[in-house]
Amino acid sequence: MTQRRARKHHSEAHDTLNARGDERTDALEKANEELKEIAAKKNITLPTGLDAKAQATRDRLTKLSGAQFDHAYMQDMLKDHKADVAEFRKESTSGQDAEVKAFAAKTLPTLEEHLKMAEDVAIAVKK
Repeated sequence: MTQRRARKHHSEAHDTLNARGDERTDALEKANEELKEIAAKKNITLPTGLDAKAQATRDRLTKLSGAQFDHAYMQDMLKDHKADVAEFRKESTSGQDAEVKAFAAKTLPTLEEHLKMAEDVAIAVKK
């Protein structure tokens, strides 16, 4: 691939990554608000910041740019989405709290869609 075509392809993949990120953020904000309401009713305190692992990932990603960032970010997103889907699937089928179980079942299709989008973008970023 010529250098010009490679830059164009990287730019298109980056634009797709940004658009998909915006979609994901909107859906997650809605789900987070619902989860906050459930937690408040049950007197559960949710974390307000990043845990050590997430902070380390953020620190690592902030040192990257361009194609290196896109690739590393998407690999991390794939890993996280796969874990989220597995956790929500488990909770939606065997959860003990009916309200949390219903939330997991309701949110699972969106997470599965996000995983599929992440897989598609990861393929585009690799090219």
